[in-house]
Amino acid sequence: MPERPRARARVALALACLLPGLLTGCRPGPVGTERQVSAPVAAAIRIAGTPATSTAGGRPEPGASAPATVSARPAGRAPGVPGTLAQDGCLLPAPEVEKAPPPPFPLSGRLGLWVAEVDPTTLAVRRAVGTNADSVFPLASTYKQAVLWAVLKEFDAGRLSPTERFDVTRQNQSLGDYPYDGTSVRELSSRMIQFSDNTATDILHRRVGLQRVQALADDLGLCRTRLILPTRDWWVAQAGLSQTFNGTGRWAAARGADRERLAALIDRDAQAYRSDYLQRKLDEYFERRHRPEDDLAALNVSTPYEFATLLTHEYLRPGLSARALAWQQDVLARGYGRTPIDAALKGRVAAFGGKGGNGWRLLTYTGYVRTDDGRHVVYAFMQHGADQTYTMPNTRRAFAWITAGIRRVLGPAPAPLRTARSGSPD
Repeated sequence: MPERPRARARVALALACLLPGLLTGCRPGPVGTERQVSAPVAAAIRIAGTPATSTAGGRPEPGASAPATVSARPAGRAPGVPGTLAQDGCLLPAPEVEKAPPPPFPLSGRLGLWVAEVDPTTLAVRRAVGTNADSVFPLASTYKQAVLWAVLKEFDAGRLSPTERFDVTRQNQSLGDYPYDGTSVRELSSRMIQFSDNTATDILHRRVGLQRVQALADDLGLCRTRLILPTRDWWVAQAGLSQTFNGTGRWAAARGADRERLAALIDRDAQAYRSDYLQRKLDEYFERRHRPEDDLAALNVSTPYEFATLLTHEYLRPGLSARALAWQQDVLARGYGRTPIDAALKGRVAAFGGKGGNGWRLLTYTGYVRTDDGRHVVYAFMQHGADQTYTMPNTRRAFAWITAGIRRVLGPAPAPLRTARSGSPD
């Protein structure tokens, strides 16, 4: 029998809980007062509604095209060259690559995948497969890898200590379980990745600064990637509890100083509510009036290609000290994904880092793999608008597709080299 709506809402909005069997601390969030979402959502639709040229992404999907600030790829672009920017400073779309193999098991909703072997020295793409790689998707908790990178940069800059400790307060408590008072930065970073602890994430995100996390994408020209909002802020926005979010049509398209200013105001709004009240209001929203467009307006977002580009830099050229690198590798290895990938590659995984996210009809898994023969692979899987409200059971199907892509990328190269536009899976 189908679950009752409220029970379904409480289970499904675990926008953070990635490890099967470790769903403690992953209770869903709320929605609030009745509101018209037309202002922020209309802005998201204006950005994402016009069909875009989708190279590695193939056939464009509704709500998936690039913002107007992203230029079309000029003729003669060298495919796979990292950091190739248009005149407006935005990363160009994904190079044309082989279409990703179809998912071995059915997956519903909008789907995106980018799997690439990259050169560890130049970061150039050696071989890749993609489906809707330039389409915009909600990131859910997979964005927490970026928070960790920002934390490590602050550590190296001498502005943050791993032993600095924090208490949980009404202002910083997000949804789900949360750390004990007095938890250190180092332990918060582990909880953020291993248990997808939302409160740990928000404490760290605010500690380093909202814009410092966003700057990781901005510095790479990832113009369709938004990383600036802590987890609680997404849910306050969707619940209709942020006057700033409700009152502006500029949020989804905002960039630079304007986005930073609006994010600070949304974050201030978000800290005004108790987490139990937010949970109740968010339950009401998901039960009664959720729309997929709202996810694109409120949550942090990216494309499979752009987020994989960020991960390529984070894992292979993070610009960190030896101490920070050891911290990074230890924490990111705790994310989910190594077991299914290692099984598919028959024990060839020498190093792994990753994270995923899930929520109401959405699921994401992204990460990095180094094989025992020294090959480096990044991957980004995204699902939005799934038939299932609770998407964690789709994990096996998601990794079956991810690993099919990894095997294709690591397999014998086609001869002669020929690229083709890849489309949506059947």
